[in-house]
Amino acid sequence: MLDATTRSGGTATVSPRALTTASPRAATELTAAPDAAVVISPGFAARCTRVLLSPWSRLALLVALLVAAASCVLAFEPQRLLAHGWPPQLGGAGAAVVFAVAYGVCTVAFVPRPLLNLAAGALFGSQPGTGAALAGTVLGAGIAFGLGRVLGQDALRPLLRGRWLKAADGQLSRHGFRSMMAARLFPGVPFWAANYCAAVSRMRWAPFLLATALGSVPNTAAYVVAGARAAKPTSPVFLIALAFIAVPALAGAVVAWRKRHHLRGRAGAVLGVASR
Repeated sequence: MLDATTRSGGTATVSPRALTTASPRAATELTAAPDAAVVISPGFAARCTRVLLSPWSRLALLVALLVAAASCVLAFEPQRLLAHGWPPQLGGAGAAVVFAVAYGVCTVAFVPRPLLNLAAGALFGSQPGTGAALAGTVLGAGIAFGLGRVLGQDALRPLLRGRWLKAADGQLSRHGFRSMMAARLFPGVPFWAANYCAAVSRMRWAPFLLATALGSVPNTAAYVVAGARAAKPTSPVFLIALAFIAVPALAGAVVAWRKRHHLRGRAGAVLGVASR
């Protein structure tokens, strides 16, 4: 037997049989609780999940993260380290580790690596500065590669329809280590652009990180040594460091000029194969 409260304040007894013979609406009114929870349709929740995890939603998240990182760099101005120096409470190996982590985050936020390399040399000297800068380089490249691979690849790969884009994608996918080594050795391709292009391609993690670590050594060391010897711009070490900076840049420009027809032919071949 079930009890129901009447309008006069008393109770009325309702049998289970009466509930079964009553209309559906009356039975609902008798059994429904005042604070019943609203049930969300499983189909609606599934649609929301698909929208949030769709390729374009993830790409929008990547763009938002990069814009936020670039805004933080503009607000905090990490280049002031060159003028004001490292905080005095940080020193030794701990300071180099902190700098390497900050270096990696700053490269994701589009801070130019030459500026960071000069800062590493000015703050830590040639050898510790080179180690911290290389660690930050690999860390920043890995972060950018991971973000691009997880958040941007699925949305951007269908857009690789231009001749040059298809050629670059094919080169990175088939010859990832060699291509990334060349991009790191010869300045000209921005660091962030190489990271995200590799992430959109089918290049694997190991060749990307290994080529980044090895290919970044000469240019990074040259900038770090130049930053460490900036107080003596006429010293032989500083001049040699400048030569190591200038020669790869000139060599890269000459190679790109001589290979321009070959690159155009390869791009046309890739486009022809893709159109079959």
